[in-house]
Amino acid sequence: MERRVHAMGTTLSVRAGGGPMGSARRGAEAAVGAVEHFDRLLSTWDPSTPLSRINRAPVGAPTVVPPDVARLLAEAEAWAHRTGRTFDPTIGALVDAWDLRGTGRVPSDVEIVGALARTGRSTLTVDQALATVTRGTEGAWLDTGAFGKGAALRAATDSLRAYGIRRALLDLGGQVMTLAAPGDHPWDVSVAHPSRRHERVATLRLRDVSAATSGNSERGVVLGDVRIGHILDPRSGVPVPWWGSVTVVSADPLEADILSTALYVMGPEGGMAWARDLPDVGVLFLVEEGGRIDTLHNQAMTTWLIESPANAGTPLSSSPERPFP
Repeated sequence: MERRVHAMGTTLSVRAGGGPMGSARRGAEAAVGAVEHFDRLLSTWDPSTPLSRINRAPVGAPTVVPPDVARLLAEAEAWAHRTGRTFDPTIGALVDAWDLRGTGRVPSDVEIVGALARTGRSTLTVDQALATVTRGTEGAWLDTGAFGKGAALRAATDSLRAYGIRRALLDLGGQVMTLAAPGDHPWDVSVAHPSRRHERVATLRLRDVSAATSGNSERGVVLGDVRIGHILDPRSGVPVPWWGSVTVVSADPLEADILSTALYVMGPEGGMAWARDLPDVGVLFLVEEGGRIDTLHNQAMTTWLIESPANAGTPLSSSPERPFP
């Protein structure tokens, strides 16, 4: 069973099978429905969604949201704290400063400082018991771009499993989630070159895990001689340099989505130091410099990495069937 729809501003494809007779179609439809449900909750483009209502609410006025939204935002804030705010859901003011939803612009230092003052933990309060979210600063708003897809894929995977689906591949705008029953062949997924998106650099063999990749190659803008990436560093308020890409593999699609952004912001050296000892999360850095790709990965990634360039794992100092972005 295959299903392909437009969702969350991108394309969702679902390939499902391996369950009780007739369940593949129902499971695939349930997975699509789960993603569409999260789109209706988390879109910041549709003014009717709970996230848009939070972003428009007066400062200090609690906004009542569905309990699953309150739980998700609390979880996102916990990840922001854990990653030293290299991932930050409250980055909206910085998105505005750089006009990343428009044609792009280079803000002044004063504007960046002002946007940073409208970013961070103090700009948002989540009360899970009351299912309310309160903005603490005028001009602050939530951007779900670094965690919305992961949350939707997690819900879609739960839907597939509820229908007894034992084999599936979900692809939501490049982030994948895989299911494979014991004895079934895992899914082989290609990791693309950071700049040449149709060129495979590595292959991952995945079972019951998600893979997410972050990089700047496809969504940046060029203003004169300045190339602006779409990934901002919430700590400094400026775009992250274009250095390559990072791919994260985790059993939890939300974790994979969030960490791919956080580790890209940290950069190869800082990100590798942060991720080196993660026991169950694989991390692969592709560092592009002078036409060469250097690769770095943590020990956990060896579980899934079956093909990589000859210099895989070389320290930076020494020198897919279908790609996904």
